[in-house]
Amino acid sequence: MTGIAVKPEANNHAHMAKDGSLFFNTETGRMCETLREPVKVLKSLSEQAKNKQYKFKRLYRNLYNPEFYFLAYKNISKSQGSMTPGVDGKSLDGMSEKRINALIDSLKDFSYQPNPARRVYIEKKNSTKKRPLGIPSTEDKLVQEVARMILESIYEPTFSKSSHGFRPKRSCHTALQQIQTQFTGVTWFVEGDIHACFDSFDHHVLVDILRERIEDENFIALMWKMLKAGYMEQWVYNCTYSGTPQGSGVSPVLANIYLSKLDDFAESLKSSFDAGSDKGSTEYGRAASKLFYIRNRNRKYWDNWTEEERKAALKLQKQAVAKLHSVPSKEACNHNYKRLVYCRYADDFIVGVIGSRTDAEEIKEKFRIFLESSLHLEMSDTKTKITHSKDKARFLGYDITTSRHSALMYDKKHQLRKTHTGVIKLYAPRDKWQKKLLVYGALKIRYDADGNEVWNSTHRGSMVHMTDVEIVSTVNAEIRGMYNYYSIANNATVIKNFAFILEYSMYKTFGLKYHKSVQKIQRKYRINGLFCVPYETKSGPKLCEFYHDGFKRKSYPSGFDPDLLPPYVKYDNSNYLRTRIKRGICELCGCNTDDIRMHHIKALKSIEPDTAWNKIMLAKRRKTLAVCPDCYAKITQI
Repeated sequence: MTGIAVKPEANNHAHMAKDGSLFFNTETGRMCETLREPVKVLKSLSEQAKNKQYKFKRLYRNLYNPEFYFLAYKNISKSQGSMTPGVDGKSLDGMSEKRINALIDSLKDFSYQPNPARRVYIEKKNSTKKRPLGIPSTEDKLVQEVARMILESIYEPTFSKSSHGFRPKRSCHTALQQIQTQFTGVTWFVEGDIHACFDSFDHHVLVDILRERIEDENFIALMWKMLKAGYMEQWVYNCTYSGTPQGSGVSPVLANIYLSKLDDFAESLKSSFDAGSDKGSTEYGRAASKLFYIRNRNRKYWDNWTEEERKAALKLQKQAVAKLHSVPSKEACNHNYKRLVYCRYADDFIVGVIGSRTDAEEIKEKFRIFLESSLHLEMSDTKTKITHSKDKARFLGYDITTSRHSALMYDKKHQLRKTHTGVIKLYAPRDKWQKKLLVYGALKIRYDADGNEVWNSTHRGSMVHMTDVEIVSTVNAEIRGMYNYYSIANNATVIKNFAFILEYSMYKTFGLKYHKSVQKIQRKYRINGLFCVPYETKSGPKLCEFYHDGFKRKSYPSGFDPDLLPPYVKYDNSNYLRTRIKRGICELCGCNTDDIRMHHIKALKSIEPDTAWNKIMLAKRRKTLAVCPDCYAKITQI
């Protein structure tokens, strides 16, 4: 509680406490509140957020806390794009405490205005089209990261368990795991797709959603500034009238806040749609009761029976088991039993329906109406499909279908059951890894006289200039990337075909580089049956081996309960960026200063040991160096 004046006492000093308590400031003659550690603040917000009726009122004051910006600085410095300058030409290089304090001052007097993002275009996955991306300035990245941490702490505890995109400890695999466990027995899939979702968010709707839990107009005004910052393209300013700024650190959590209303609608629709009970069939019940009676009778009289009576009893029991397995356990046409299940990843969602096609069409229409009326979003008619579960629905690059396999298999209790009937199966589509091979330039497809496809691996000219180790490492990374993503697919072993094409493409690339045949290349580099490239290190010679770990299907862990907060680390590491700035010692010349500036580089491999600072960074294997203003001026002048 700032602003409470008390009489100053002699030799009374301001002592900073870590718990947010009050202390007396002799300079101002006022009681002041100490700044709490960000981790404690975020955890407190998260605990309060569990009460959905709670309103957050004093959030903007957290933006006055320098410790939040040091934590944000640490988070964004790990990103590969942290050194990319915005429209102001600044990057993380030269970050200092004074720079952070100047940013806080602009937030205190409300003069802070986000710079427009620098618009660039990146290639879309498996497409010739390009996706727009905004690059914010460094100061804006810091403010966005602080806002993200605050918003994530408030909303993460209340987000739906059916939401998986842009959330801590959640991924495409957790979404697919939910589908495997909860979509069992569905008869229809509704593949939802929102047209230009992130570019179409209504700013007024988003702010109204934020106001439901946040009663701090200063914080709301900051959100408005971020949404309306605009972007620069070809040195021309463009306003933003809708959508969240792509490339902004706060955009993912804002998107989840916006689409959480869709998750809530799905929950309400489920509660009204679900009906009936999944009762077993009468015929199956009678067959099960008869088998139970026969088994009990056999156990009771077995010792008193003759050999012929035992054979007859076993024959009768086998007939009862066969009868039980031939009868469906559930009613085949139970029109009173209906269920709806829902899963969302970012702007893609899928709905599983146990019911008729008419039910699936009505659900699709209700989702369309809700998106248009409440969220002002348009559902794509061409991409939103209704698929029968016997066919394959496409979600997150996987083909999803319901097994119709009725074969008997032993379960964990060693009893014969139809363990695959109605079970969700995930498959790696052939066209996905085929397109990837074509993008890499490793595959050439031709057609024979009968019109059949003939696949041939081909050399990759773009890799000829690489070193031998780089070629093998690149191919290994491509194989591991594809396998890791499709490792939970029921047909995960199909990735071996992808690896086979890449392997022989690699051989042909080596052949092109050294003007040798594939056979000679294999003989040259094969050691103990493995393709290996030798290379030298400080510790001695080593071998870079081609991938040979197999393609066995992985079982994703069940019952995964993600943390509500990302693992924010406390400031107890001596090498931590904040500690090095606060220490006030130049790591280059050793002088003491209250104006430490952090020198950043993108990668250690991009520098040579030709300067004193480069030598220190290479020796410490560190991409940052805390230096004084004079040393920083020397570094930046070269």
